[in-house]
Parts: sequence; C-alpha cells; structure tokens
Amino acid sequence: MRAALLSGLALVLLVFSCSGSLAAESRNCPYTPAPETAERKAIVDALRKPVTKDLGQSVIFVISDLNVCGDWAFVAAEPKRKNGTPVDWSLGSYADDMANDVCGGLVHALLVKRGGTWTVRELAVCATDVPWIPWADDFGAPPALFPEL
Repeated sequence: MRAALLSGLALVLLVFSCSGSLAAESRNCPYTPAPETAERKAIVDALRKPVTKDLGQSVIFVISDLNVCGDWAFVAAEPKRKNGTPVDWSLGSYADDMANDVCGGLVHALLVKRGGTWTVRELAVCATDVPWIPWADDFGAPPALFPEL
C-alpha cells in the first residue's frame, strides 16, 4: 500500500514538474535570439550553407523573421552579397525565375536542432507565396513558430 502511494505521489510530482517546464517553454515560444548571440549565429550559419550553394555566391541575410521554439527555428530573410548589395540572381539556380518575375527574392527556412547542431529541414528560396503554411503539419514543428497571416 505504501509503495503504491509513493508511486502515485511520484507520478503526480512528475506530471506537475513536466507541465511547469512545458508552460515555461510555451511562454518563451517563440522567441527571437538577439543579434550577436551564439544561437543566432549558429542558425544563420546553418542556413547560409545551402543558400550560398543555390545562389552560387556568398551571402549575408537581412532577417525579417527569426523565431525559435524549442529545437525548431523559422527564418524569413533577404539574401544579400557580403557587401550588402543585392545578390546576382543570374549566378544561381533561380536565374530563370527572377528573369520571368516569378521570384519573391526571399529565403524561408525551417531548421531543427539535433545533437546541439542546427540543420535546415525545409528551404524555400525565391517563393512568391507563403511556403511555410504546411510546415507545422508536414514536419511537426510548433505552429507558434510561424508568422501569422
């Protein structure tokens, strides 16, 4: 009887401690890492690799949205050359899209952190719509991560 009572008490304490941490996480979800922080740098650097490859040039980002919720991050940004000038879209995979005016000129990305490392889970470059709408359902990312329409 005493063992059952202690087991029940341990379960109640576990539930309360988990719900407290979930509540704390939901209060801080999403948040935006401050500029110059290691977390923000890690997220942006993870995004930079595939975008640099797709665009055929080194890039920096003018970030309009950077939201983090747990091990998930969402980024919306405009790629620029390292000197701050517009990227040359004719150098990369999206030259035809830009020439035909079907490129929004932005990057949208969903990233996930596994083993302490951020990686791009889904990437939309040059989208003219809102590519992130299905990402919460498709990938199990928290809906609060994404901008409201």
